[in-house]
Amino acid sequence: MDTLIAQLQRQFRDYTISLYHQGFLDDQFTELKKLQDECSPDFVAEVVTLFFEDCEKLISNMARALDQAGNVDFKLVGSSVHQLKGSSSSVGAKRVKGLCITLKECCDSQNYEGCVRCLQQVDIEYKTLKAKLQDLFNLEQQIVQAGGRIPQVDI
Repeated sequence: MDTLIAQLQRQFRDYTISLYHQGFLDDQFTELKKLQDECSPDFVAEVVTLFFEDCEKLISNMARALDQAGNVDFKLVGSSVHQLKGSSSSVGAKRVKGLCITLKECCDSQNYEGCVRCLQQVDIEYKTLKAKLQDLFNLEQQIVQAGGRIPQVDI
């Protein structure tokens, strides 16, 4: 059993480090993790779940607004992307945040094609991050179920 726990913990460390090195996460995610303790063991998962629910709504709103070809409300799209950028920043979703900055620039210059292209990239990136964080949370659950402790990962 100890070997299994050690293996899962090593896998958790390696996977977490890879998420930072590949640019999916930044230091804000580390800060968020520090707020989690025994009293709130699912804190990060809950915050991230709310973030992803917010992402879906905002991306959907922006897609609908951009669907109005010839009559796009760039102000509405810009407002939604600003919200998404803030949410991304607070959970440490580095790539999503970076794409939001580019999308906001496209909105500001009323570049329709750029907005559509960027929004597609944001959608792909958020879905990729969601899957990767779900894998990370699953690893955490496996460690706890095996009787181990989630290791501290220093980046």
